[in-house]
Amino acid sequence: MYLDDNKFMQAINNLLSNAIKFTPDGGEITLALEEKEETVLFKISDTGIGIPEKYHATLFDKFTRARRLGIKDEPSVGLGMSIIKTIVEWHQGQIWFESQEDKGTTSYIEVPKVK
Repeated sequence: MYLDDNKFMQAINNLLSNAIKFTPDGGEITLALEEKEETVLFKISDTGIGIPEKYHATLFDKFTRARRLGIKDEPSVGLGMSIIKTIVEWHQGQIWFESQEDKGTTSYIEVPKVK
């Protein structure tokens, strides 16, 4: 893969930070990599509070209404997921997520390999 290491790690760190912010003590957070034929898939999963369905469509918007306090009252500006999406797209990648309230969230980043 061709990556701007600093920018790409910012995206991964932001996703991990979100997982920490919304996962209660004793919960589980995992990071997995899967090499595919033409891409690499990064998967960050947590057993946290999940993202309410009403926010799914706007989660990647700037200053999204999906912003909310973390479980320990950590503040949110509503820019993190928008920034992550921009960084991923700079790398010709895709980002998406699956989430259910009270069950957790899995975020996916898939970036192409260099041919």
